[in-house]
Amino acid sequence: MGTTTGPRSRQARRNASAMRMVGALLAVFRTAAGYTQRSLGDEFVIGEETIASIEQGRRRLKPDLAEQLDDFLDTKGALTAALRHLPEVDLVPQWAEEFLEREREAIAISSYENQVVPGLLQTDAYAEAVFRSRVPVYDEDEIAQLVAGRTQRREILHGRTAPMTGFVIWEPVVRAPIGGREVWAEQLRHLLACSELPGLMLQVLPLERGTHASLDGPFVLLETPEHQRLAYTESHRGSQLIADQDEVAILAQKCAMLRSQALTPEDTRDLLDRLLGEQ
Repeated sequence: MGTTTGPRSRQARRNASAMRMVGALLAVFRTAAGYTQRSLGDEFVIGEETIASIEQGRRRLKPDLAEQLDDFLDTKGALTAALRHLPEVDLVPQWAEEFLEREREAIAISSYENQVVPGLLQTDAYAEAVFRSRVPVYDEDEIAQLVAGRTQRREILHGRTAPMTGFVIWEPVVRAPIGGREVWAEQLRHLLACSELPGLMLQVLPLERGTHASLDGPFVLLETPEHQRLAYTESHRGSQLIADQDEVAILAQKCAMLRSQALTPEDTRDLLDRLLGEQ
C-alpha cells in the first residue's frame, strides 16, 4: 500500500542486486544445458514467465526450486549455495516481501487507501516525504534506497502487460499537503496523468459521505496469473497476506461498494483539477 516497507525487521529481505546475480547465474546454467526459458519452465511446470522473472531478479528463487534446478542442471549445488549466502538488506520486512512479489505478477490490482496516496501512484518527492515522516527516522541512505524501490515499483503500471488497476482514495488524502505545497501539487498532477492510463481507474471517496464500506481501514486486492484472488492489509507493526477465499470475498464486496460510493473517474479528475486551481 502507500506505506509498505514499514517498520524495520530483523528478518531481512534479500538484496535486489544479489537476486539479479543469482538470476544471471541461472541463465548461464540454463543456456549451457541447452534449455530455453520456456523449455525449462515446462520441465518444472512453472511457466516461461516465472523463469524469466527469476533470471531478471524480479522474482526470488526459492530454496526448494534452487535445489531442484541444481539437480536437474547438474550444477553441483551452485544455485543453492549462492542463495544461502546472499547479502541481506533490512529495509523491506519479510512480512511485506511476498506481497510485493505478488503485486509485480498480478493481472489485476484494486485498493482502498485512507492515509496516503497508494504507493504505485506516488511521485518520488511525495514518497520521500512519506518516508521522512517515519518514526523512528530513516537515515539518508535508507531514504534514498526506499525511494528508488518505490520508483521501480511504479513501473508495474507502465509495463507491456500492465495489470488492470482500480484505486479508491479517501478525499483527505488528496487534500493533505504532505511534503509541502509544491510536492503536493506535483502529486496531484501525477494522479491526473495516471488517471489517463489505459486500464487504470482512479476514484476519490468524498469527505461529505457520512459512512462508507471500509471504515476498518485500507486494503489491497490482487489477482494472480493463475486467477487466485489474494488480499493484503497492514498496520503499524505488521501485515497480513490473505488467501482464504471467504475473507477475500468480504474485502471484494467492500471494494465493490466503495466504488459505488466514490466519485466517478470523471468527477475525480474534476476534483483534482479544482484542487490544483486553488494553488
